[in-house]
Amino acid sequence: MGILRFNYRSEELGRYVDVTIVIPTDPYTYHDELGEKFGGRFKGKYTPGMKYQTIYLIHGGGDDDTLTYRYTNAERYAEENNVMLVTPNITNSFGVDTKYGVKYQTFIAKELPKVVQSLFPSSPKREDNFIMGYAMGGNVALGTALLHPENYAACVDLSGGIGMTLDTKLFKEELDGDYFKNNFNIYNTTFGEGKDLEGSDYDLYSAATKSLKDGVAVPNLFIACGSKEFIRERVEGDVKILKKIGYPVTYECAEGYDHDFEMWDKYIRVAIEEWLPLKNWKTD
Repeated sequence: MGILRFNYRSEELGRYVDVTIVIPTDPYTYHDELGEKFGGRFKGKYTPGMKYQTIYLIHGGGDDDTLTYRYTNAERYAEENNVMLVTPNITNSFGVDTKYGVKYQTFIAKELPKVVQSLFPSSPKREDNFIMGYAMGGNVALGTALLHPENYAACVDLSGGIGMTLDTKLFKEELDGDYFKNNFNIYNTTFGEGKDLEGSDYDLYSAATKSLKDGVAVPNLFIACGSKEFIRERVEGDVKILKKIGYPVTYECAEGYDHDFEMWDKYIRVAIEEWLPLKNWKTD
């Protein structure tokens, strides 16, 4: 497996940013033949211009792009299923174009794919691109997929119950209430006031329903949450709304699991091996 930490100057973020990139290499050979000569070890050949299906794997709040690979086996799952992973360091940004002026959503959905597809062997085709995340990153994945359905064939949201939501009334109450202002001020610093929510870039319900109304191809959504998670009700509320308005949603409540890496490691594997339409060695 090839893994590198790419650092470049992002125009949208206005600073240098770290991005961890994982590229399957072990199953490939530079020799012209595969076959018995190598004991069946190799499954593919290095070919100029070759492209990989790609998952943008978004980290959780308080994490960075390296923690995902230190605390889960995502690298191995990608190797076994012949898919490229891209994890940008988005700090505690909720992955949105923030009220304090830093455009993380534009970075994730527009700039980063252009850079990755230009400099690395990532397929630009929509059917080959997916977005997935856990905790804050799960919320970022869902929000990005709903705001930019043209980018992704599928989205995986694992435990993404803090941040944007399709329940506009609940989101307004959170932004106007005292809890986040007193205990987690970055929430309002990022999203602003509840009175400004409807029709804004944070209004997922409006974005989701507009895509359906306009006949836009929307990504398949896969959502999972542990039965013990404190954000379970909020996650399941979004699932209910998405199903009601007509989105293709698969939801799984993981019995006995909590808001931790035991949950996320398990479901990163489930997503890669079972949910996402990957052209891996098992299906080709």
